[in-house]
Amino acid sequence: MTIYDTIDEVREELSKCMKCGNCMEVCPVYLETRSEGSVARGKIRLIDALLSGDLEYTKGLEERIGLCLTCMACVAKCPCGVKVDKIIFGTRAAIVKNRGLHPIKKAIFSVVKRPMLFNIGMKAGGMFQGLVFRKHVSVTGAHPRFPFGLDMRRIIPPLAAKPLRSQLPDVVKVPNPVKKVAFFTGCSMNFLYDQAGRDVVEVLKRNNIEITVPKDQHCCGMPILAHGDAETALEMAKSHIDIFSKLDVEHIVTACGSCGTTFQHHYVEMLKDDPEYAERARNVAAKIIDISDYIVKVTGIDESKLGTLDMTVTYHDPCHLNRGMGVKDSPRDILKKIPGLKFVEMKNADRCCGSAGSFSLTHYDLSMDIHHHKSDAIKATDADAVVTGCGACIMQLADGMNRFNMNLPMFHTVQILAKSYEAKENEKK
Repeated sequence: MTIYDTIDEVREELSKCMKCGNCMEVCPVYLETRSEGSVARGKIRLIDALLSGDLEYTKGLEERIGLCLTCMACVAKCPCGVKVDKIIFGTRAAIVKNRGLHPIKKAIFSVVKRPMLFNIGMKAGGMFQGLVFRKHVSVTGAHPRFPFGLDMRRIIPPLAAKPLRSQLPDVVKVPNPVKKVAFFTGCSMNFLYDQAGRDVVEVLKRNNIEITVPKDQHCCGMPILAHGDAETALEMAKSHIDIFSKLDVEHIVTACGSCGTTFQHHYVEMLKDDPEYAERARNVAAKIIDISDYIVKVTGIDESKLGTLDMTVTYHDPCHLNRGMGVKDSPRDILKKIPGLKFVEMKNADRCCGSAGSFSLTHYDLSMDIHHHKSDAIKATDADAVVTGCGACIMQLADGMNRFNMNLPMFHTVQILAKSYEAKENEKK
């Protein structure tokens, strides 16, 4: 049995908590609300009461358990090693089983799990987005023209004119490849930040890597799993294991910590008792690697390919990339190797930006309160640009920059590396 089958499976994690309150020091939600029910210790007490029969599956409980970014800061801080994220995911799945899924979420998830339908919808959105959004004057993004579930102050990036996977061949070939990888694009690069996705491909090509881009890949399922719809997420997990386990590649490269964490951890947990998928899920998970780790630890950084970039940057650690996949040093190693580029470490670089995917949609004001600390930390660095390794973080950071009148450009780590490669080519001309 898994945590997604029965909430009883989280009992062991609950029993590890000694109620010390160390989580209070790092929980972004608690630091804003100062509510015991919003911190890990308080949620654990609520779930204890639920399991003992003293509490029922109420709307109030659902709201309390929803007040979690799953940023894993409490997990990293906990002296007892309590996997709070595991508890939260298991409880949310139990809530959906007992209370059902909100009709709007159910409708959205039914589309997301059908790749062809989802792709058609996103392509149509790209064509007609001007009817719904108006271009913002100061940043690359747009405001909603009318309220339809998004805060009217919110800035969102434009949909790509053509999804990334439609721009790429099934296999990106290079002469005499030294290695072969698959590229899991994720949704943000496929539909929003397609330039960053093309830069992933360009960087790999410049390192003589052949890249397979499966056309039938789709959303990793993390947003769906985070809302407790474990049944749908399980379907999507099996689909991806079928797709990627048959590929003859050494690694599967990701450029989003949430996607990578889903493959490495959540798929393995969901499928651990499945006789057909368990071993294949573990094998696929073992091949997952973030693009920055791949460049630093597999290909190595060839400094002879790096050109000068005259800019000052700071780096924001995405929660799932850092605490989920354990990728912290590689992005910094890349930035520090680039000639002319000055890297300035911001205060609390690993503090959550407040996005957590759909959390910033459902709790916009709270997510911006959390983000304000990040904006202050960025401003103190006097950087020209902000670099990170997650599309959702880029979206949140750009929105926050607008809210707090900074409007610095945002880049994925791989985009900075691609710019350096390009600068070197221009130096040779």
